Amino acid sequence: MAQEKKPVIKTEDEIDLIRQSSLLVGKTLAELAGLIQPGVSTLELDMRADEFIRDQGAYPGFFGYNGYPNAICTSVNNSVVHGIPTKIPLKEGDIVSVDIGVLKDGYWGDSAYTFAVGEISLEVRRLLDVTKHCLHLAIEQAVAGKRVGDIAYAVQQHAESNGYGVVRELVGHGVGSNLHEAPEVPNFGKRGHGLLLQPNLVIAIEPMINLGTKKVKQLRDGWTIQTADGKPSAHFEHTVVVRKDKAEVLSTFEWIETALAARI
Repeated sequence: MAQEKKPVIKTEDEIDLIRQSSLLVGKTLAELAGLIQPGVSTLELDMRADEFIRDQGAYPGFFGYNGYPNAICTSVNNSVVHGIPTKIPLKEGDIVSVDIGVLKDGYWGDSAYTFAVGEISLEVRRLLDVTKHCLHLAIEQAVAGKRVGDIAYAVQQHAESNGYGVVRELVGHGVGSNLHEAPEVPNFGKRGHGLLLQPNLVIAIEPMINLGTKKVKQLRDGWTIQTADGKPSAHFEHTVVVRKDKAEVLSTFEWIETALAARI
């Protein structure tokens, strides 16, 4: 097994470029938040995201990445991540994780948000709330002097204490001039273990939490990852920079949640 590459610690100028790309992801997700409703297809969301990102002078970085065919990933219900947009309309009670990567001025931003389509069940709403809280708890651990295992443990402990499955096969990652950089940031692990976190390390933290089993499978399309038991999965992701006292979140959900509140 190849040894993992050494993480690249970013300069403040590089962090600012990652911040600008990450904020554009947040704006794009907010743009889609106003469109997500029963009857809208994920392919329509993909087309709008592609147009919006390019209009901002950036590139929808997932398009063509390792051969991926679309601008965004849209994972519906029991799809965990890497779902390919389709013409199938979303329906009342669905959930859809929208994962977007933007490349602007040579640096990436990466963030994801799981949306409710119309009214969803209380059981699934709780899954979304717990998964988002897993992300916040993980971010609290992204400070200098802690270790990757502290981030991983925070996610695992909160998810499993609520009876949910934590996906093992997919992880968060470093972010910079490449979408996927060292280190890997799993959602399960032991406190005090793993890479020592240094100031100015930029990572994407992304809990992927299943209502049922932690086990997943890949579809024949070569991309879509689904839960092995067919139960729903939620996914939230922020790009953050490790700081001395408190992590700085470079992406944002604020515009997304403002857009969602405006629809109520």
